[in-house]
Amino acid sequence: MSPLSVDLTAVKPLLSLSHLHHRHGPRDTVVDFSLNVQHGSICCLLGPSGCGKTSVLRCIAGFEPLHGGEIRIGGDLVSSRGLHVPAEQRRVGMVFQDHALFPHLSVLDNVAFGTARRGCDMQRARALLDTVNLDSVAHRYPHELSGGQQQRVALARALAPEPRLLLLDEPFSNLDLELREQLALEVRSLLKASNTTAMFVTHDQHEAFAMADEIAVMKDGRLQQLDSAYQLYHQPANRFVADFVGQGVFVRGTVLSPHRLALADGEFGSVSSPELLRLSGAEASGGKQVCIVGSTVDVLLRPDDVIHDDASPVQATVLSRAFLGAEFLYTLRLRGGSKLLALVPSHHNHAVGESIGVRLLADHLMLFDPAEN
Repeated sequence: MSPLSVDLTAVKPLLSLSHLHHRHGPRDTVVDFSLNVQHGSICCLLGPSGCGKTSVLRCIAGFEPLHGGEIRIGGDLVSSRGLHVPAEQRRVGMVFQDHALFPHLSVLDNVAFGTARRGCDMQRARALLDTVNLDSVAHRYPHELSGGQQQRVALARALAPEPRLLLLDEPFSNLDLELREQLALEVRSLLKASNTTAMFVTHDQHEAFAMADEIAVMKDGRLQQLDSAYQLYHQPANRFVADFVGQGVFVRGTVLSPHRLALADGEFGSVSSPELLRLSGAEASGGKQVCIVGSTVDVLLRPDDVIHDDASPVQATVLSRAFLGAEFLYTLRLRGGSKLLALVPSHHNHAVGESIGVRLLADHLMLFDPAEN
């Protein structure tokens, strides 16, 4: 192969979803849904309940037929309107939220059950238990394990037959918050170490941020944006993504000039931008739309955009607070009625009803058309 040639097999996605359409009865659950997942990548389907993310996962697994579009795994066509390869022939592993372990089998035998499907021996089962740090409980039964241990067993069993693709359906939803975040990081490390391609479903953005290389945000069966967690947070494609990913509030603003706007009825004075003020998320229409002088916009302010500053002339009343350990998350109300969120170091301990000084650190403005609400 010449130095300038390209190995196409190295760049082909392991999973390709093209214009998927699925419905339950008269209701469309997935509409014109397309994305690719590269070898060794971890992709998350993120969205509110009922948005269609589990339907996408079940179609990939082979549990549901397609009503339109195509699914390819490793280049092989496994689903289309006229084709449905059975689930057991797809070499896809599945981890469910309820673990689905066999209660009458030991931990080792649960994992070995997966290896038997490919003619493997107990050696691989033991090696997988060692990988998930459960070799010491190999002869216990599922009811003798904690929820986190059961989920590790379910993961080891799904990896045992060396699937081309691993699917995880709300894998941590039955665990407490601290364990969910810990296990999400552990599972990511395991999948990366084994170069396993995976797709998982969750409605919890913290899980998505901890595990995924790319996150597909869904609403009403449609893909809203496929991007990294960082891009979703800082460059949302539309108002829904901006509101769903991360915390923040929308504050009304007025465009004063191509580079300046007033926020919250001018309580913060005017805010300048080194770049032309443009509406966020308008790339699909041929580039972001430049804001018209005199127009009204909604400005997304994240908690890290609002700084507690006792010397600031702008005062806000504490409506509520949530203690997060190192920080408080304050919900604030300006004198004109606009609400803000602010992350403040926890040694600044202010009571509900107290007034505090605030200023903006809004060096990256995200502006939206109020009509998009």
